[in-house]
Amino acid sequence: MIVSSGTKKPNIHASAYVAPSAVVSGDVTIEEGCAVLHGAVITSEGAPVAIGANTVIMENAVLRASGGSAMQFPLSVGESCIIGPGAFLSGATIEPACFIAAHSVIRNGATVPENTTVGEIPKGFFGEIFNVEESPEMRAQAAENYAGFLRKIHAQDAAIAEPAKKAAPKAPPRKAAEEPAPMQNTEVEKVVDVMFVELEEARLRREAAIERQKKGKR
Repeated sequence: MIVSSGTKKPNIHASAYVAPSAVVSGDVTIEEGCAVLHGAVITSEGAPVAIGANTVIMENAVLRASGGSAMQFPLSVGESCIIGPGAFLSGATIEPACFIAAHSVIRNGATVPENTTVGEIPKGFFGEIFNVEESPEMRAQAAENYAGFLRKIHAQDAAIAEPAKKAAPKAPPRKAAEEPAPMQNTEVEKVVDVMFVELEEARLRREAAIERQKKGKR
């Protein structure tokens, strides 16, 4: 991601590779042949950042400059350097052909002399990892070879759209609550007539019983 900051915007050489997930913000100059890998952050906050030609900024490294009205801490990284994964560089001067190992920290005002390795690396590292012979020029050669390799291998990179997520299966429609079976039509009038007849017969039987009781007492 390339971001302007105020009136300042990055100046990146056309031959440099900057990964789409890297962030380059503000007054940053990246010279020809550089490779900035995924997750790296290069940001200018009040002072400029300059990255020399054929330098590699590896994954998740943070390079920043800062400054205000009283003090300025620009960051300068010389040509043919390798800045390892997760390294943190702030307001320093890294001279050409330096190797900054993974997770190294270099703070405001520091200067790393030309052709220096910062951090611990195993013996034979440059030969095994970068296929270069041990020599005073091995750091610069490793950086130039590696930068060229990265630019080539990432030249055809393209973002891939995420596949559309399948919609969750629809729940089956809820069945309407079952309605009670319709009541059978009943001939209400006939039922009422029968009830009245039964009541009338019961009344007559009761009156007859009472009459018999009266006669028995006489």
